[in-house]
Amino acid sequence: MKKISYIFLLIILFSCQTIPSADSPALSLGKDPQLPEPSSSIIPTVNIAKASQWPEGITPKVKDNFRINLYSKELTHPRWLYVLPNGDVLVAQSNKQSPKKTRGLKDLIAGYIMKRAGAGNDSPDKITLLRDGNDDGVAELANDFLTNLYSPFGMTLIGNDLYVANTDAVMRFHYEMGDIKIDTKKYPPEKIVDLPEGEINGHWTKNIIASLDGTKLYVTVGSNSNIGEHGLDQEKDRAVILEIDLKTKQKRIYASGLRNPNGLAWQPSSDKLWAVVNERDELGNDLVPDYLTSINDGDFFGWPYVYFRYHKDPRVKEPIPDNLKPRSPDYALGAHVAALGLVFSNTSQFKSPYNSGVFISEHGSWNRKPRSGYKVVFIAFKNNEPQGLPVDIVTDFVIEDKAYGRPVGLAIDKKGNLLIADDVGNRVWRISSKE
Repeated sequence: MKKISYIFLLIILFSCQTIPSADSPALSLGKDPQLPEPSSSIIPTVNIAKASQWPEGITPKVKDNFRINLYSKELTHPRWLYVLPNGDVLVAQSNKQSPKKTRGLKDLIAGYIMKRAGAGNDSPDKITLLRDGNDDGVAELANDFLTNLYSPFGMTLIGNDLYVANTDAVMRFHYEMGDIKIDTKKYPPEKIVDLPEGEINGHWTKNIIASLDGTKLYVTVGSNSNIGEHGLDQEKDRAVILEIDLKTKQKRIYASGLRNPNGLAWQPSSDKLWAVVNERDELGNDLVPDYLTSINDGDFFGWPYVYFRYHKDPRVKEPIPDNLKPRSPDYALGAHVAALGLVFSNTSQFKSPYNSGVFISEHGSWNRKPRSGYKVVFIAFKNNEPQGLPVDIVTDFVIEDKAYGRPVGLAIDKKGNLLIADDVGNRVWRISSKE
């Protein structure tokens, strides 16, 4: 009865709330964002588009000179993509596990939001292999490649070793080129390292990327909370990018103070690691911008104490430890866009200006009016740095208050096309050039 009363209270609060409109979103974009003063309210803004299924014949809208087609719809909550050397595409189908422990009204609000956003179902816990054998731009094969995983997300291949980041551990599987299914009885999986999970596991997605020489892995681990409200003792090895030495199986913190890092990519012209990161919530419509940034060994980006280096979070009373010196991220993407996927365009088929920069998927806001994100954008690079403002490439995932899709993982396929995992639409989209 207590839980039912909480839910009834939520319905009343949400239906009665007045949501203030946002200021100009352009102020919180680019290399030098102009950030407003923080604001807060007892009732957080909740303005999420309700998840729906794509109507027959309707697709997202693409910018001029691009075209879109459905690559596969034989999927359930596809989150992340990885392209194998032979062109096969791996799709991690995954969701957050049911919480082992709830913490009152705020967790019920989070559960309501997840369900409305299309993320309230059980996790499929598998990786599917897609194959377009006749090169017509549509995968005719969708096969269960790995099953019985545990909220899998990031994937990377080094030689014949396929590494998969479950929410609680990095696992290694033996892969032979052309396999459409991994035989885990013949080649039992091997655990490389444990990853933080626990009772809350607030930001559950764990992405991985191999070092350029194949000797290490880099793993994203998001925070357990918005601003450490469960206690900083619950944030051990969280809000970080971990480095794993594959020879010794030892891990260490490579960069920290990143509230929820997801996409990782090596910049082709500089061999530098870049990431997209989701910043904190509940400081207003235009705070705090998510961001794209280069990552150096030892970097600290301020979470939970500060954001964009100089801006103190008024809700966090603990001082920054003396050994941590915050730096600013390279590029602001806008508040609450929920940036997740990241891929450099250098190996794509797209012509200038889209052949030198990054594509970023923005999963979409739940707490902003008007909504932000729900699209894929392009940011040009010059002299190894992002330039200008983001350009919308794929839009109209939300139509008339219904979210038919939400973009997550991105990848460049063997032909140079852009692939997009759509976790609400249960599809993978393929973006190609008209020319």
